[in-house]
Amino acid sequence: MLKRVFLFLALNILVILTLSVITAILGIQPYLRASGIDYQALMFFCLVWGMGGAFISLGFSRIMAKWMVGAEVIDPNTRDPRLQELVQTVHRLARAAGLPSAPQVALYDSEEVNAFATGPTRSRSLVAVSAGLLGRMDPNELEGVLGHEISHIANGDMVTMTLLQGVVNAFVMFLARAIAFAVASFGRGRDEEGEGFSYLSYMITVFVLDIVFMVLGSIVVCWFSRRREFRADAGGAKLAGREKMIQALQGLTRTYELVDPKSQPALNTLKISGDNAFIRLFSTHPSLDERIRRLQAA
Repeated sequence: MLKRVFLFLALNILVILTLSVITAILGIQPYLRASGIDYQALMFFCLVWGMGGAFISLGFSRIMAKWMVGAEVIDPNTRDPRLQELVQTVHRLARAAGLPSAPQVALYDSEEVNAFATGPTRSRSLVAVSAGLLGRMDPNELEGVLGHEISHIANGDMVTMTLLQGVVNAFVMFLARAIAFAVASFGRGRDEEGEGFSYLSYMITVFVLDIVFMVLGSIVVCWFSRRREFRADAGGAKLAGREKMIQALQGLTRTYELVDPKSQPALNTLKISGDNAFIRLFSTHPSLDERIRRLQAA
């Protein structure tokens, strides 16, 4: 746990330092001036921090995923027949999907029945499978799950979701700061010396609006994530066969109550199944029943 916390903090420090250097190189000036707010500077500031943070995280996604769940990459030349079959199935599906190179295949120690795919590009990707999934699913169900994950990689879902999250981050930052400045400057127009501006009020309002707008933005991100899951199911059905994809989702339904208590929220949108007991608007995955119905009706 301490190692994971340290790595999380180290990554965030790296992100802050990197983006600070980028803003300095680009010559982005502070957007709060004595004369008011510079909206052009604010726009560039929000784009750099919103998009930059998202893409730096994407660049480290394979490393961070391994650290977060303790996934160990499987040697393709392993002598374990079960692991060898897993790697060969992933490589076969990757070739069928036209990926430029086979993803790394990793196994993580968890009783939950789940899998996820991540990576910055289609040629530098990772498919991670839980020990629970490997032990509880038959070969057909397993192939359906792996087809779904390979489809995520082939569709470029990691990059797509990063772009969307970056745009949402930038909008959230811009709107929160623009509105907060107007609130904190209330009455300034009646004060010839400009003493109506309260920096404390500005910071408090930014903090509150960041939270409010991020919650609203998450609705958009989650809605788009659910659409990508349907598309990955369709892709998995093409790669592994529709019946295998349906069997995979049915297998997940039977074992849905097995959830890893060590699961990291940052990985929830990457996993093949998610917790849909929460408000539907904030669910990154459609219900398993709905996904099965769509495949059966296709």
